[in-house]
Amino acid sequence: MQVLSTMTSTAVEDVNKALGRPVWQQLYAPSSWDACQQLLQRVEAAGCSVIALTVDNTTGRNSETFLRTRPKDLTQCSACHKDGPGPGMSERPMFDGINMTGVRVPNPAMDWAFVERLRKFWKGKFIIKGIDTREDARLCLEQGIDGILVSNHGGRATETGRATVEALPEVVTEVGNRIPVFVDGGFRRGTDVFKALALGAKAVGIGRPFLWGLGAFGQNGVDRVLEILQGELKLVMGNCGTQTVADITRAYVATPDWKA
Repeated sequence: MQVLSTMTSTAVEDVNKALGRPVWQQLYAPSSWDACQQLLQRVEAAGCSVIALTVDNTTGRNSETFLRTRPKDLTQCSACHKDGPGPGMSERPMFDGINMTGVRVPNPAMDWAFVERLRKFWKGKFIIKGIDTREDARLCLEQGIDGILVSNHGGRATETGRATVEALPEVVTEVGNRIPVFVDGGFRRGTDVFKALALGAKAVGIGRPFLWGLGAFGQNGVDRVLEILQGELKLVMGNCGTQTVADITRAYVATPDWKA
């Protein structure tokens, strides 16, 4: 399943057509309610039935790694971007036809009242992306959220936070079997995927590895990334004697409390 970013360079309608089925739409909620409604109406009209509202990193970041490693010379950016290193919100295809004047994306004032308003407006499944604590997981249950995606923006937003694989167990424990819990952030090997499944994730999201494959070998590189991940997952499943994903349990990983 593909989760399409709000900041996509290709409109959701075109992605769905190429994929042959609707994607799940990730949502950076605009600060304007009118803009938010129009965006969701477009996503619904495109056939999408699931949105994943991102709630972490709503006010920006102060990443030392980003500041140290970002390119200093942006002259080549003009080859792809007319007005600088990246397009403005109004130039993103998902905001075509929406008045984005003065609108912040994502909404820096987002709170649970805003989430409740979104939940009532959206007719499909509603997932929240960026939940990393049991307290917020409990609030998701109280709000009637359909699923949780444990995520930390790939560690790019807050460098002093926990890895998502460390946050996953407490979210799963709080939620139980009431709603599905997914996870992404830093998963690079099939063994990583196995560990996340063992800790209770229903599925594992992959981000940057696709880009590495694409940058190196184009579409063939993307396909190869998937082959490597799937191949190693099958290998470790075989070595652990798990015939199906359902057979993967917490007994297969050594957590900090394993001696208890």
